[in-house]
Amino acid sequence: MNRKEFIYKAALLGAGASIAPKALFAQNNDRLVILHTNDWHSHIDPFPVTDKKYPGLGGAAKRAALIKDIRAQNKHVLLLDSGDIFQGTPYFNYYGGELEFKLMSEMGYDYATLGNHDFDAGIGGLVKQLAHARFNFLCANYDFSNTLLDGKVNPYAISNKGKFKIGIFGIGIELEGLVPKKLYGEIKYKDPIESANETASLLKEKGCNLIICLSHLGYTYEDNKVSDTILAKMSRNIDLILGGHTHTFLSYPQGVFNKDGKEIFINQTGWAGVNLGRIDYEAHRANSSQILGFNYLNIL
Repeated sequence: MNRKEFIYKAALLGAGASIAPKALFAQNNDRLVILHTNDWHSHIDPFPVTDKKYPGLGGAAKRAALIKDIRAQNKHVLLLDSGDIFQGTPYFNYYGGELEFKLMSEMGYDYATLGNHDFDAGIGGLVKQLAHARFNFLCANYDFSNTLLDGKVNPYAISNKGKFKIGIFGIGIELEGLVPKKLYGEIKYKDPIESANETASLLKEKGCNLIICLSHLGYTYEDNKVSDTILAKMSRNIDLILGGHTHTFLSYPQGVFNKDGKEIFINQTGWAGVNLGRIDYEAHRANSSQILGFNYLNIL
């Protein structure tokens, strides 16, 4: 699909639409629906109707109902999160993340990566809550050796959905300067671009025809700090970057040309569970895929 066609189909779907056109999103084995969130920061309840920015938006119960409805209409659905699940409301202060992980498990999340705020209760606090997570965490550029997280977070995963063999991996932001050392302990940060390219290459060798990076680097910065846009430009083999950390509301996935001149896409849904991102892919050749369309689903 060329850029003009992608933007046209994106416009057809429309940001904030709650129902996608049936002709475009009819069930079939050639289509994959990717649902994603980021930085929902323990916002279990909707925003108050008096909130100036997000009146009545969000809420875990409404998100769960929307996800259930989309799954009922589509055969192949993947549900992902790009980190900072913890911290932001009294629910985290009281339950320490247990409620967030239980709710995500009930919603059927498949994979998530770690954000800096997911360490706010320390490594021990995070490990304690992992028992409530019926989904897997991924991070390819943190070395967890000599920590309680060793063996509990994988660098990547492969998921088969119809004609799609999907490689998924996580990339985390540098914790030093964001998180007190006592909270992240002996976790070692590895270069995110090198780690991403090594992992994507491995997933390509394993026959994946769609490779997704769950990133908590942030969308872009005024300086040269590594971001999703820089990662995209320096990448090979990655098809889609689902980002977090900067709470960026993108009106549609942003196209960036990688090192091989291939256009790949970056998306981020803002924060606090206000939006549920949706990107639909279509398998159009044996070993490749293309974006069919996208929309944001405001959680009303």
